[in-house]
Amino acid sequence: MGQVAAHSPALLILAAFSRHEAALRWAGDRAIEAFGPVALRSEVFAFTETDYYRAAMGPDLLKTFFCFERPFDPAGLPAVKLRTNEWEEEYARESGHAEQRPLNLDPGYLTLAKLVLASTKDHSHRLYLGEGIYGEVTLHYQGDAWQSSRWTYADYRRADYQDFLTQCRELLHARRRDAKGKS
Repeated sequence: MGQVAAHSPALLILAAFSRHEAALRWAGDRAIEAFGPVALRSEVFAFTETDYYRAAMGPDLLKTFFCFERPFDPAGLPAVKLRTNEWEEEYARESGHAEQRPLNLDPGYLTLAKLVLASTKDHSHRLYLGEGIYGEVTLHYQGDAWQSSRWTYADYRRADYQDFLTQCRELLHARRRDAKGKS
């Protein structure tokens, strides 16, 4: 029989996208207040892989990622997703932008083996985490590279996104080595 053990700390990742750079800054400020300092932040990428969000969010979307400094317990992902959904609604009400959804926030967590994203939508490849939230292994790390699955969003297949996620993974790996050296 396997022994039950606590999950190793992961890194909290937050993807924010909008056509408004002010929305991305607002999201970053709000996230830092809630989750603490940012360890790594990506560049701002043009989000061009799909028109799925165009009706609700408008054209010319931009996307950035935040990787937070504090160790993250993956069991907390549903609470983070619920909180970021509230922030999206708050920003839509208060920003004055014409779009129905001027800001989209997608939290997840990163381990040495995978990137898990939270969703409110069930699907065959998603597991229920609680509180109406599902988790999806969007990418997994194997053979010194990120690997996608047939359901992986097109933008997460991009080399520039994966380069940033590799930086996050290297940070986590270094922290684990340092922790082992101290024990």
